[in-house]
Amino acid sequence: MSVRPLLQRQARVRSLIRHRLESRGFLEVDTPIVASELLPEVSIDPYTVMHGNEKKFLPTSPEPHMKRLLAEDSGSIFQFAHCFRRDERGPYHDTEFTMLEWYEPGADLTSTAELITLLLHDSLHTNGLQRLSCREAFIQHAGIDPMTASVGAFVQASHFHDVGIPDSISSLPEEQQWSLAFELLLSEIVSPQLGTPQPTMLEFWPASESAFAQLDSTDKQVSLRFEVFVAGIELMNGWQEETCSSTIQNRLEKTNIIRTSFEKQKLPLPNRLLAVHDNMPEGVGVALGFDRLVMLASGADSIDAVRYFNSDNS
Repeated sequence: MSVRPLLQRQARVRSLIRHRLESRGFLEVDTPIVASELLPEVSIDPYTVMHGNEKKFLPTSPEPHMKRLLAEDSGSIFQFAHCFRRDERGPYHDTEFTMLEWYEPGADLTSTAELITLLLHDSLHTNGLQRLSCREAFIQHAGIDPMTASVGAFVQASHFHDVGIPDSISSLPEEQQWSLAFELLLSEIVSPQLGTPQPTMLEFWPASESAFAQLDSTDKQVSLRFEVFVAGIELMNGWQEETCSSTIQNRLEKTNIIRTSFEKQKLPLPNRLLAVHDNMPEGVGVALGFDRLVMLASGADSIDAVRYFNSDNS
């Protein structure tokens, strides 16, 4: 069978996105594929490469480089980036994949929701976007309020829904136990119920799960983070960007502490980014799994069905 229809499908979706973003004033950018620094995350492990005597990384995300551009007054930017993450393989994952990432200075969650609605209508022919807070989603689908629930309450909820929380988490600090229990209920119980019949923007996450998001100025227990789901599949995530360098550094140092508690490698901090992070403009950043978007647009059940190359045949 000819590979051309598959390539045409990818190109069509990419073209629709480019047109929408460029008509909004975005510039497409290109950032390094071999990186000297990255943003440490607890659950994501990078590939390392040697550049002479220096250890470098294949990017897990274009985020640190794109944020350096933002700090130099790039304005609104987007990129289709090749990203690499160790030990990620499944129907919706691969160790190498394409991520669409965009940053829009001056945007907030409301204007971003409007843009997401347009992008999904362009590529998936969906209509509208359900906006649902984390609190509402967990109460509705898991019977628990994540803004007030203890670890014990999460364990009880997991038993009720026949979701097993590993006994081994009891040896971890309580905050880590809470985060793991939250993520487990989110992935196993809440997420599958989202994104039908229209895409869902799950927003206003607990502050402990803020990643690089600002905290809500009216309620510091809430972060301005969101994820977007279509038919139960996480398609994108993003947040109102925290621009304070010291706040981000503190969060990254905490991430490394958690990584070492899981016997994972401590990762170097992105010092070049931290040096200019205070110059970043207020705005929103979004990461979208492009392969997943093409999969959904094609009615396929795995990203391999819409890509010719993958980690098994590359």
